[in-house]
Amino acid sequence: MMNKRKIAFLSTVLAVGTALAGCGGGATTNSSGPAQQPSSDAGQAGGAQSGGKIIIASVGPLSGSASDYGETAKSGAEYALNQKKEEFKKLGFDLELLAQDDQADPKQAVAVAEMVITNPDVLAVVGHPTTGASTTASVKYEQEKLAMVSPSATGSKLTEEGKKVVHRICARDDQQGSKAAIYAKNQLGVKNAFIVHDKQAYGQGLAEEVKKQFEADGVKILGFEGVTAGEKDYSAIVNQIVATNPDLIYFGGYYAEAGIIVKQAREKGFKGIFMGGDGLDSADLLKIAGDAANNVVFTSTVGDISATEEGKKWIEEYEKATGKKVGIFTSFGYDAMNVTLNGVLEAIKANGGKKPTREQVLDAIHKTTDFQGQFVKVSFDDKGDNKYAQVFVYKYENGQKVYLGEAK
Repeated sequence: MMNKRKIAFLSTVLAVGTALAGCGGGATTNSSGPAQQPSSDAGQAGGAQSGGKIIIASVGPLSGSASDYGETAKSGAEYALNQKKEEFKKLGFDLELLAQDDQADPKQAVAVAEMVITNPDVLAVVGHPTTGASTTASVKYEQEKLAMVSPSATGSKLTEEGKKVVHRICARDDQQGSKAAIYAKNQLGVKNAFIVHDKQAYGQGLAEEVKKQFEADGVKILGFEGVTAGEKDYSAIVNQIVATNPDLIYFGGYYAEAGIIVKQAREKGFKGIFMGGDGLDSADLLKIAGDAANNVVFTSTVGDISATEEGKKWIEEYEKATGKKVGIFTSFGYDAMNVTLNGVLEAIKANGGKKPTREQVLDAIHKTTDFQGQFVKVSFDDKGDNKYAQVFVYKYENGQKVYLGEAK
């Protein structure tokens, strides 16, 4: 998904010890300083060993207004890794998770990436969930040939920059935006729209794709404006929007701002449809907007995992094992980790059972073809995009998220 507001840059990378409390085998962390670097006899390349330690970094926003994304993705990734520990143990490897907080801030993501790449036991990264953080961190990972597999960074440009390390299992914004616009016109009967975005990589990119598709389909654009993320009052832009009486307000951005905008729009008499992307997929939007969240429509790259008996069983097992509820990116954090670990296992096999190098792991992950995850099938193209990625539609109704189907 996604870039969030720039947060004050921290020179010290904070490890979130509480996020890993009670999880056996996790990386050593403390709440007041950086993650402790596990000792290793491996060289910088991390290869040519039989046995040893293999660490997968899970990086995302564990604090701040986008923490719902990072926490749920990390929790799913950690669950998948714990399930694979025994398999790696039989091959002679201790498998560990290193969870780090990028705060959904591009600058903080660089600081985290710089720390991660100095640890030779880290052979891959599951993350980052947001586009802005993924884009800046990927520069550092590319230098070290350290593969990253994002569960949810949707920005189209992320995989257009030619970096081999970048991979994602979710759909891109040009897919999500165009399908959202088509759905709005064909299924919701929208004839005109006012488009707002948060002027950041994810939100503006998504809004521009929606605008492009609306224009192609003859939907009239009544306005296209940016707002500053983090503000508590958007009445000026809301007044401007309501004055045009649009069929639809489309917001490219996150739930914190969306909740305020839709609440103020309803208070000022807006009766039309409010729509956005997966940045609106959070229970916190319901808390912010209250009753105004009713009938807010949004697209997501994640399908309804409770729609099948198999999915319901997985949810039950996950919640029993972790004591946590399934959240927005739990399922894709889980599958992103499984894709990553499959690549590591393939690299071990190709390396004669010895600990592979980062480059060997990168090559194996990049070659992923028809990998059937729990919730999504994955084949990476040359850019690192998933050929099987889909887009789905939901709405909020009486305080609940309701699945409407695949966006086509």
